Amino acid sequence: MDHFSLIDGELHVENVPLARIAEAVGTPVYVYSTATFQRHARVFRDGLKDVPRTHLAFAVKANPNLAVLRLLANEGFGADVVSGGELERALAGGMAAKDIVFSGVGKTRAELAQGLDVGIGQFNLELEEEGVVLAQLAAARGIRAPATLRVNPDVDAGTHEKISTGKAENKFGLPISEARAIFDRLAPLPGLDLRGIAVHIGSQLSSLDPLEKAFSRLGDLIAELRAAGHSITHVDLGGGLGVPYRASDNPPSPAEFGAMVARVTRDWDVELMFEPGRVISANAGVLLTQVLWVKPGVVHPYVIVDAAMNDLARVALYDAYHDFEAVRPTGAKMIANVAGPVCESSDVFAKGREIDVVAGGDLAIFRSAGAYGATMASTYNSRPLVPEVLVSGDRFEIVANRISAATIMGAETVPDWLK
Repeated sequence: MDHFSLIDGELHVENVPLARIAEAVGTPVYVYSTATFQRHARVFRDGLKDVPRTHLAFAVKANPNLAVLRLLANEGFGADVVSGGELERALAGGMAAKDIVFSGVGKTRAELAQGLDVGIGQFNLELEEEGVVLAQLAAARGIRAPATLRVNPDVDAGTHEKISTGKAENKFGLPISEARAIFDRLAPLPGLDLRGIAVHIGSQLSSLDPLEKAFSRLGDLIAELRAAGHSITHVDLGGGLGVPYRASDNPPSPAEFGAMVARVTRDWDVELMFEPGRVISANAGVLLTQVLWVKPGVVHPYVIVDAAMNDLARVALYDAYHDFEAVRPTGAKMIANVAGPVCESSDVFAKGREIDVVAGGDLAIFRSAGAYGATMASTYNSRPLVPEVLVSGDRFEIVANRISAATIMGAETVPDWLK
């Protein structure tokens, strides 16, 4: 459920007409619903009610807007970060350092030091050398760094190949077959509190079967590590639950996921950590756009909108699907392509799709754009950076300004020797 609905024939976000936001802010613009974020956060937590000890860390990469992070911090979420910049954002957004998990395959020494200096709750190690360096940095500070070893269980998540992370050929994690030996070497290091293991097999998962297979392999590894004398107190199960981008999509619910987790992990006796991102934020946001032209086409007309692939990159990157709907639908339908103004053939959001009839000047939305939307935006073609708006009830506020081409140029210089 989300809070984007028709009221008197016009699309609203909560109690605010989208047309009012377009008039005040302009288009394109990302629009988020506070009530939807809150509902999704609570539904996810409630789905884990049968799991004794849990820690929820929102995957900041999905939507790093400071207002969104503050909203989720107020819901009791920590943060899963993958860069020093995301760490700074999580702290600025109100997440406590102890509730922050630092993931990612390419943490720099400076980022490891940054995490230690602010006292984050956990590092998820991706390779043995990283553990050695982290231990040295921590020992030099007279502390022990809390860490888990991220393993790759060689499980195909059954998702798009560009968002799959748990197969043997993926760059993430260590082969699960090598985990015991690496644990044996890292655990004794004086600057390291190697307290568990972590896994994340991919994003937008449409079935629980790959997750259950991966978690079962973790259970075997936990038993093996404990038999070798290691203390395992924390296990990070990652994220990856899919969301319905199409009306026909039926991904597992948080309740179904929670029931599976409770069953598979009932004998583990650990604190389970989760990194939900898309499942919290995707359907809490839309990209509001205006139709520029309806251009005749050889097969179908092209609806040219002012949003483009630089504003919403997922379609060009992943062949992703986003529903396209008129803000004031008449009930009439047309078959059309929907495209943006960027000078790339890949700047097409839909091909030969049945959509609401629209004309130049009409407003429309791309649904399910609250995850991996604004955060992946760019200024390609020297276009402004898209703004973001947060709605709560009958009020709204700009929570990220539109950044103009002139402002972006202001950060550039021309050397004197070229003048």
